[in-house]
Amino acid sequence: MQIGVIADTHSKMRPEALEVLKGSDIILHAGDVGRDEVLEALEAIAPVIAIRGNIDTTGRAATLPDIQETQFLDHTFYMLHDVKTLDFDPQGRYRVVIAGHSHKPRNEWIGDVLYFNPGGAGPRRFTLPITVGRLQVSEEGVVGEIIELPV
Repeated sequence: MQIGVIADTHSKMRPEALEVLKGSDIILHAGDVGRDEVLEALEAIAPVIAIRGNIDTTGRAATLPDIQETQFLDHTFYMLHDVKTLDFDPQGRYRVVIAGHSHKPRNEWIGDVLYFNPGGAGPRRFTLPITVGRLQVSEEGVVGEIIELPV
């Protein structure tokens, strides 16, 4: 299955991001959603699982959970907005830890856990690229990919 991963849209839903996310079986939003229109645009593509980020204080985003635990093809996922607030060792419990917040893309295996941050898909922050992510999930494993948007 293909999972689209996006974060830090900050109310800006780029058409380029939507194009990359087309074909996703499900989309994960790792917080700092912003306006309701962001979730609506993503939901037009695939079911969405989203969490609340530090800017999500109004609208639907304010009602999202702070963390989300889910499972795809027997791989367990833990999603939180800021990986620096992870207060336990996910080794042996989770296959993938998804976070946003930093706007810095990350696709890194540490032990048996993939730490994945799709980067920021909203307004540009500093000199960081505008990116989204994809996870290819099979029974054998999970492969992450960061896609820089042509903006």
